[in-house]
This record gives sequence, structure tokens and C-alpha cells, in this order.
Amino acid sequence: MLQYLIIILDDTSTSFCHYKNPKTQCHLIPLNTLKQGIRFGMMENLMIQFVYPNYEIPQEYQDAIECIDHSKIMPQKEGADVWVINKADNISSNIPVVLHINKEYLFAHECEISEILGKVSRLNIVLTDVNTFTKEDFVRYKSLLGKLSASLEQLYVERKRPQLNILTDRIMLSQMNNCGSGVTNITLAPNGKFYVCPAFYYDNEYDSIGDLEQGLEIRNKQLYQLDHAAICTHCDSFQCKRCIWLNRKTTLEVNTPSHEQCVLAHLERNASRELLNNLRKHGIYFPEQEIIKEIDYLDPFDKKDEW
Repeated sequence: MLQYLIIILDDTSTSFCHYKNPKTQCHLIPLNTLKQGIRFGMMENLMIQFVYPNYEIPQEYQDAIECIDHSKIMPQKEGADVWVINKADNISSNIPVVLHINKEYLFAHECEISEILGKVSRLNIVLTDVNTFTKEDFVRYKSLLGKLSASLEQLYVERKRPQLNILTDRIMLSQMNNCGSGVTNITLAPNGKFYVCPAFYYDNEYDSIGDLEQGLEIRNKQLYQLDHAAICTHCDSFQCKRCIWLNRKTTLEVNTPSHEQCVLAHLERNASRELLNNLRKHGIYFPEQEIIKEIDYLDPFDKKDEW
């Protein structure tokens, strides 16, 4: 069931997920389209998330936005509910921060990222090149997770409780918590059309699932649901984004994740297991999570014969 409506305010709005935004020419959503989108959200009882560009939008737009409950996803600006940053700068924040980077930046700045953990309430690391990971990258990623886990362990011992999506989310989950595009959330773009998520708009503007005039038309919408994802229904990497856009980009199926996405998720899962066990040695427990069992695989597809 739909719960969220993402509204892209400008073609140059910040990217907060795995996709890159290739657009450099500003194109602000028409004010009437914005108001229609807000009305659609009201009528469907949806929580609206506005994605902002890196400039101040006109006052009449701000007034329209403030007429409804919402959250603001912004570059590092005053008034945001979620900050999106592209560098591991010296930052302190009580609101969630999205670090939107590629793998090389991640591996090169592990120390700076560890330092951020002690200064924010929540950090989401989002990679823009998951599909390019190699065996060597997986080794580097596993090592990085170990170092970040050690930093988190020390912070928790010091009675700090920062959250890091790739390590603490799995500890706090007992079921899948994926991106939900096409199921729990859809996107309204500046052209007045609906898309499964912002990435689909930036990939191909003709790849829409309806518009404000005709309504939604999600073809084969059952394929976006977890119970139609054969691999994912056998998986307990509950923190995995299971990115619908990455799925289609890499496997041509919206419900089938790539090998790279699965391996990264399981490396995170295993590191979360180690972190959970280490925290228990300090008397730190999570009521949501009793145990994360040990497994002998990184890609559930390798266990398909046992299903």
C-alpha cells in the first residue's frame, strides 16, 4: 500500500539514493503542478518527501509546501529533515545525514567517516556504483566494515548511540525493510508525471507510471512486491535496499537483485552480526534482536538448490 510520495522540486534536485543525477540545467516544477501533487498526496493520505535543489526556491513554493505535513531532503541547508552530503566533511547533526559517494571515495576516507559517526545521530552511506564492485572491492569493503564496526563499538561503550545504515540497521530489524519503490512510495517529477522512483525519471523521462491527470498505471505491479522476489524471500539481510532501479539496470528484472548488491548486503549482515556479538560482551543488548545466525554464503542465489 502506498505510504509516501516523493516530489522532485527541480531537475537538479539532490540525489539521495544509488542513482546519479546527470541534469545540470535548472527546471523548477511548475507551481500549479506542485500544488496538484500536494493535493494528490492529501487525497491518498500520503506522507510527502520534497527533494530540494542546491538553491533557494521561490517563496510561493515554500508557502505551498508548508500547507501539508512533509519532510525535506536537502543538500546541507538550514531547515532540512535529511541532509545529503558528498564529502565526509567535519559535520555535526541531530538529523539523519546521507553520505552520497562512490566506492573509491569510501575506501579513501574511512578515517573521516569514522569521525563523523561520533557527531551525528544517523549516517546513511549510499554508493553510486554498486554494480561495479569486483572481488577485490568486496575484500576492501569487508575490511572497511570491520573498522567502522570497531568505531561504533567504542562509541556505544561510551554511551553514545549513533546509527549507521550498513551496520546498525540489521541489528534493529526482524523483517525486510527495503526501498519500497512502486509499492510503498512513488515519485512525482517536475514534468508532472509519476515514476517508480527518481532514478527511473533521470534514466528515461518516458518511463513513467502515470500522471496527475490520468492517475497511476503501474504495470505488473505485483513484481515490485517482496513476495514476488524469489531470491529475496529466502534472504535475511533485512537491511538491504533491494533497489528496484539497480535490479532492473543489472538483471533486467525489477524483482531480481544483482550479485554485487547481494554480496554487499551479506557482508553488511555478517559485520552486523559481529558487532551485535561484541556489544553483548559489554552488556549492551537490543530487544529487537536476539541473534543473527551464522551463514556460509554471500549470495543467496548460491543456495537455490536448497530452497
